[in-house]
Amino acid sequence: MITVVTGTSTGVGKTVATAALAVTSPGSVLVVKPVQTGARDGDSDAREVGRLAGVDTVEWTVLDEPLAPDTAARRQGVEIPLVASYAARLRGLLQDSVLVEGAGGLLVRLDAAGGTLLDLASDLGTVAEIDVVVVVAAGLGTLNHTELTVDALRARGLAVRGLVVGSWPAEPGLAERCNLEDLARVAPVLAVIPEGAGALSREEFVAAAPGWFAQVR
Repeated sequence: MITVVTGTSTGVGKTVATAALAVTSPGSVLVVKPVQTGARDGDSDAREVGRLAGVDTVEWTVLDEPLAPDTAARRQGVEIPLVASYAARLRGLLQDSVLVEGAGGLLVRLDAAGGTLLDLASDLGTVAEIDVVVVVAAGLGTLNHTELTVDALRARGLAVRGLVVGSWPAEPGLAERCNLEDLARVAPVLAVIPEGAGALSREEFVAAAPGWFAQVR
């Protein structure tokens, strides 16, 4: 089973959510980051997932600047693979559960030809069993961003497993509390991850993650 993890925007907690999904996925788990930007600053979403969840991870295209992949590649003067090549590599993986973490939002360009994570998921969906998890923010604006992302996925015929709130505040306000109820009208809310979860140790994270899913069932 391949699960594509996307976000409604950057900074919504996608990497921590991917780690939580890895902890709660059955069988052998591999997390794939097709494109990692910001490597010059030492950023690595895959390494962070591995640190938190203790699963195998791989990165395929690594770029220096923390920008959209095609922009980062153009500025760095390197040619990056087409989305179709990532899809071909993913189809060859044999793990029970493969999680594919995108870069930024669903329609951010992953290659110089305009290919996006939506295109990657659509390509995979023609030959493999896949679903998509959308990581969302808790505050104002999240309903519109979530509707747009989910509508784009469903328009391509892709199954949206549900939503994960990537960073739930310790003291949620009225907007956050109302949004949590309203998000469930867009797609099932699978989990609510507390803010600061990424600072936990591996042992703490692995112990806590199943509870983040159980609390919304």
